[in-house]
Amino acid sequence: MNAIVDFLNTVFWGYVLIYGLLAVGVFFTIRLGFLQFRHFGEMFRVIRSAPETDKSGITPFQALTVSLASRVGTGNIAGVAVALYLGGAGAIFWMWLVALVGMATAYAESTLAQLYKTRNADGDYRGGPAFYIAKGLKQNWAAALFSIALILSFGLVFNAVQANSIASAVDGAFGIPPVATGVVIAVLAGVVIFGGIPQIARFASYVVPVMAGIYLLLGLIVLMMNITEVPDMLYRIVASAMGLEEAAGGVTGGLAAAMLNGVKRGLFSNEAGMGSAPNIAACAVPQPHHPSAQGFVQALGVFIDTIVVCTVTALLILLSGVFEPGSGLTGTELTQAALEDHIGAGGSYFVAIAILFFAFTSIVGNYSYAENAMTYLGLAGKTGIVVLRSAVLLMIIWGSVQTVATVFNTADASMGLMATINLVAIVFLSGTVAKLTKDYFTQRSRGEEPRFHGADYPELSDEVDHEIWWRE
Repeated sequence: MNAIVDFLNTVFWGYVLIYGLLAVGVFFTIRLGFLQFRHFGEMFRVIRSAPETDKSGITPFQALTVSLASRVGTGNIAGVAVALYLGGAGAIFWMWLVALVGMATAYAESTLAQLYKTRNADGDYRGGPAFYIAKGLKQNWAAALFSIALILSFGLVFNAVQANSIASAVDGAFGIPPVATGVVIAVLAGVVIFGGIPQIARFASYVVPVMAGIYLLLGLIVLMMNITEVPDMLYRIVASAMGLEEAAGGVTGGLAAAMLNGVKRGLFSNEAGMGSAPNIAACAVPQPHHPSAQGFVQALGVFIDTIVVCTVTALLILLSGVFEPGSGLTGTELTQAALEDHIGAGGSYFVAIAILFFAFTSIVGNYSYAENAMTYLGLAGKTGIVVLRSAVLLMIIWGSVQTVATVFNTADASMGLMATINLVAIVFLSGTVAKLTKDYFTQRSRGEEPRFHGADYPELSDEVDHEIWWRE
């Protein structure tokens, strides 16, 4: 089993996804006319739009915060530190690059998720890659395989990983036994997830802005304390990535290390192209009433996750006096040491609390993705959802006290499989994305509020829910 899982991870993460995700991001960036740069302001406009009185879905802002709840996790604290340790300062430049092209990928997959969404038995919006794979490509087997992989990785095992991160950080900072932490996390998570996606959306809309805001505020304070050194650090990041600094490569040395670790950690952090965030994007009521609107929302999520939050963590570490490639200090411990260097002993406690909130919100965000996958598989009845929620809570407790490498590696392989299926699907459906994008901005150029008009898309008449999209 270990040999099979390791082989799959080598194929997926050593070849297919590292290059595939980057290539697909470049493909959509070019095909959509550098949309994420030319129309950056549109991402904020669709968030600020007044919501419609549609009780079947959540608001665009709630969809953004739920996706950020999943994206902004331990990778933004520990993952950035690992990228710096293994790839040097130049790794951050490659994290930026993969996020900038990944914004186009995130736009494409979430636009498709909106277009192909449907309603569940309660009349609520549901959708995601499984739905556009089944309806747009007529590949039900691939959609089912994607859904199973999503439930296994995001719904179950990754939540155990997040719980393990919380328990370790709390144990290290406060000496609280991991099993006690796991039980408390499970109880709190149960309160949220047993309320369903609407409850998760409300929770995320309050907690995520506060959580991210406090972290960024502390980061801003530290940057202001070291403002004269910030330009030098930014130069160091770019120079290391371009090979203009001797110490560009971190532990393993060279430009290849900076590129490989930056790209890998960037993809892990922002999830663009993974097929995860589209699951919550499909649950939103887009403003304006056009699939592209939610695409812009999720592109903004990638920008916030990597360009904003990850950059703050990177600068906190680089501006400290503790970062030394090859020292053995990496991951959460490196970030904690950096903050202690800036603000004293309280830095370690702050990082532990930040990981608690970042990882906890990831747990509830990940669960919402799994519930959508259950809907596609036809298992979202009352019994099926209770079983899923109970399994998630048990995995939280289990994950807080154990680290079983084979199980976690299996989740990586599972995520690699779902991401590969998703990338192939969105490339084959790229013509639809391009048509939707052109339609959206044609209406904008005429001074109109963009709306989806079914008559303009006769080729989709047997694929898209008429009740949702064919209304005027």
